[in-house]
Amino acid sequence: MSGPSVINPGDGAQNPVAAGIARIGALIEFTGKLIAVASLSAMFVALLVNVALRYAFGSGIAWAYEIHAILLPWLVAAGLIVAASRGTNIAITILPDLLPPPARRLLRIAVEAILIVIAVSILLSSAPILKASQFQTLSALGIKQIWGYSSLIYAFSGMAVISALDILRLVMTDRVEAFDPGHGSLS
Repeated sequence: MSGPSVINPGDGAQNPVAAGIARIGALIEFTGKLIAVASLSAMFVALLVNVALRYAFGSGIAWAYEIHAILLPWLVAAGLIVAASRGTNIAITILPDLLPPPARRLLRIAVEAILIVIAVSILLSSAPILKASQFQTLSALGIKQIWGYSSLIYAFSGMAVISALDILRLVMTDRVEAFDPGHGSLS
């Protein structure tokens, strides 16, 4: 179930609450973009330096292989947040396309509520993993693996907030945009 998300408030742009929802959504999307660019850049530079050192001196830097254990989960989490905040995540829209707008809105609200329940459930069930990762250290970097696993908190709390903002947007407007797969999905 995808469609315009929190950063595209639709007709409610005049409403200050809708504008606030759009600003919060844009801020969440910006954090995702910032984290994605930083993670990707750091991984690229580490690999580039490692390749150059291996080529020039026959040995590279040991931590260049471990940095991905920390940064790749953040890159994935950031991509998830950007896609969700734009409403461009993968979706099957057969049922919503068959429904009239009022029923489509109710379906979207139900799906967003289910997403909140799933995100909160994942956050609660990941607590033991996060506690255990506090004691796991990457050998070359000496960094605790909690730094990589904490991307779970960012991704799923961000998803819950985005879904809550989408519910607010859907409740505040009487219009539910039709989903256009050619413009909404990046898959």
